[in-house]
Amino acid sequence: MGARRGRAVSEFLHRHFLWLLVGAYVLSAIAPAAGRWVGGFAGTAHVCGRDVRVSAPAAMLGLLLFAAGLAVKGEHLRGLFRRPAALALGLAASVVVPVLVLVAASPVLALWHDPVEAGDLVVGLAVVAAMPVAGSSAGWSRAAAGDCALSLGLVLLSTLLSPLTTPLALRAAGAVAPGGAGGELTRLAGAGGAAGFVALWVVAPTLLGLLTRWAVGGARADAAGPGLKPATSVVLLVLCYANASACLPAAAAEPDWDFLALVAVAAGLTCGAAFAAGFGAARVVNADPARRAALVFGVGMANNGAGLALAAGALAACPMALLPVVAVNLLQHLAAGVAGRLLGDRDPWG
Repeated sequence: MGARRGRAVSEFLHRHFLWLLVGAYVLSAIAPAAGRWVGGFAGTAHVCGRDVRVSAPAAMLGLLLFAAGLAVKGEHLRGLFRRPAALALGLAASVVVPVLVLVAASPVLALWHDPVEAGDLVVGLAVVAAMPVAGSSAGWSRAAAGDCALSLGLVLLSTLLSPLTTPLALRAAGAVAPGGAGGELTRLAGAGGAAGFVALWVVAPTLLGLLTRWAVGGARADAAGPGLKPATSVVLLVLCYANASACLPAAAAEPDWDFLALVAVAAGLTCGAAFAAGFGAARVVNADPARRAALVFGVGMANNGAGLALAAGALAACPMALLPVVAVNLLQHLAAGVAGRLLGDRDPWG
């Protein structure tokens, strides 16, 4: 009975996750107190002789990535480099395309009437562009009968490379960002600790999950899956609620409609360009339907849970920079639903 109830809860969370995510954001706007309490629950730990900020959102992010590493199957790892061209192109597109979109948009955003708003928007979109591939992309790919090894490769390798690619993407965005946004992004890439953050809270938990699976055995790790899956969904919703509580209450209390419209348009264009790049990469390597699905979702979806946790901890001076991250986090799931229908119905490039 307990296992059946657990499966029912997991299925409910899976089917209604998008609406639950919307609900978490609405709750953060109208009742942010608990989210701010969770977001403010932080301390300092000494790691290898250095002071490291430990916060509840960062710990929740680490838990999510530990669970992702624990779920990695050995047969998928063995097939990781079976399609090197698709893997390499997908990785390159996931890193380069979002930055190129931001570079192209920055001169236009510099014309915006409020330089502070333009800067916040660029900073938020740059954080999104700098994040590795979302772990949820593998779930979307699996639902579309995608290539599991290729999906895993995009998630895992982009995660392992993120201490290098995240600062590079932030610096590239900072070089063209208008006003003070450039300095903020350069600071975040260097002394702001973006590389250390992704190493500690993204890469290390993922590797720990992989090692734990190896130590306990795949069968035991898989047996924990039905219980972990709904738990991680709830943790992700709480993480989104806590981080959004830093920016959505102010946006809801005194809505700046033109800025909100700009955020929505920019987030939509960012998501659209990323998914289009995924379809384009699939066409370049002449991918079969399984690899096409893996590339579309892998290139199209960024780990915005990590983006929210990084921005909430490191960008306290410009909380409105969280708004674009929140918007992309929501819209990329909507875009994934549209992409899933396209992949199921026909080749959009046909």
